[in-house]
Amino acid sequence: MSWNPALDPGCPDEVGIDAIETLIIPRARDLGGFEVRRALPAPKRQMVGPFIFFDQAGPAELLTGQGIDVRPHPHIGLGTVTYLYRGDFHHRDSTGADQVIKPGALNWMVAGRGVTHSERTSAEARSGPNGLFGIQTWLALPDSHEDVAPSFEHHGKETLPMIEDDGASVRLILGSAYGATAPAKMLSETFYADVKLEPGSRLPMPNNHEDRGIYIVDGSISVAGQDFEAGRMMVFRPGDKITVAAGDRGARLMILGGATFNGPRYIWWNFVASSQERIEAAKAEWRAANWGQGRFDLPVDDRDEHIPLPG
Repeated sequence: MSWNPALDPGCPDEVGIDAIETLIIPRARDLGGFEVRRALPAPKRQMVGPFIFFDQAGPAELLTGQGIDVRPHPHIGLGTVTYLYRGDFHHRDSTGADQVIKPGALNWMVAGRGVTHSERTSAEARSGPNGLFGIQTWLALPDSHEDVAPSFEHHGKETLPMIEDDGASVRLILGSAYGATAPAKMLSETFYADVKLEPGSRLPMPNNHEDRGIYIVDGSISVAGQDFEAGRMMVFRPGDKITVAAGDRGARLMILGGATFNGPRYIWWNFVASSQERIEAAKAEWRAANWGQGRFDLPVDDRDEHIPLPG
């Protein structure tokens, strides 16, 4: 499939370096031999389109019997995206979803008024040495959909559109870009894709979205003659035609963006909302632990313990 014919690939040097509106160096946290790098929210940038949280998890190597166990915890006002390069996660949530996600597939959970979920390394993976490497991100929900009923979608690797052209390979995870549309239901204008670039190949960024960003997972890219290594996020100035070029080792990227939101969001723990009042109400309900009688319940097969409210 060729690129969107309305998109002119141009040349990486046609724009100035000031086309990069924000350069983000993620904060790294060591969770006991397991590193997480957080790019969003950042001190100078809360969101890129609807994307309000962006974590690189791993890479991590785990011994037989070991795994990641994220106990049941709540969300409101957002959609969560799990996308893996290596390893797996067993997702269970209060909508009744029970799904193991593998590399290249998509788990898309809309929290809306409130959902609870857990993510754990599967029993199959724990039967031998295993690893984990992937990206977890949250998308804030627009005002009109903050209180929608929670939902869950799983889309296998083979169902996500692939766009390939001259050394560039793009798997569209969410939304629309390059003339293709991913299958998950979106509640605001969005694009999110996994990109592989051969050494020296070029990628034109979608120019039909106001907010656009790139996270470099592996390798390097050049923008306007300046090189950027893995572990950097760049957010571009709206309206500019941007093309990036892979370095001599190639590159693995996540590209993301969409429509600019009409205002910032409040964030506290796992809650995202347009008002502090919504967050306070969610805090009170999680603390009360009246499972199944309000906005929160626990996953059907993962009810033994949950993460308590901080503080």
